[in-house]
Amino acid sequence: MMHMTFYWSNQVTLLIDSWRTNSWLSYSLSLLACFIVSVFYQYLESYRIRLKLLSCRKPSPSEIDVPLLRSKVAGKWTVVKFAESLFFGVNSAIGYLLMLAVMSFNGGVFVAIVLGLAFGYLAFRSDDEDFSVSVENPCACA
Repeated sequence: MMHMTFYWSNQVTLLIDSWRTNSWLSYSLSLLACFIVSVFYQYLESYRIRLKLLSCRKPSPSEIDVPLLRSKVAGKWTVVKFAESLFFGVNSAIGYLLMLAVMSFNGGVFVAIVLGLAFGYLAFRSDDEDFSVSVENPCACA
């Protein structure tokens, strides 16, 4: 039976029927896996944002004066755009899998994922604000 409230137990089923824990060792390894995947999610998000900012072009002075009338960049289907899309898809899939893992309602899984996201943000994304709109890179693509 599926739990509808948070519970604290070492017996949990994550994502698929064959990923069941029934001992403290398997439970601890599952929590470690959730933590690592959460950190990896933040790493990929950081990489995707950096790739997007690096691919940004500088706007012309007329585009700065009238930002709503910016012209679209010619050649929409570039390798960089494809890579951005690929990273976005993979990152979205990981995010949805993490959400489904949290929906197991196991308290340990929830804590492991939240701590992994927080640690990943601290390690990889806490300086994202430094990348955004600056004098060297005035385009706001993020």
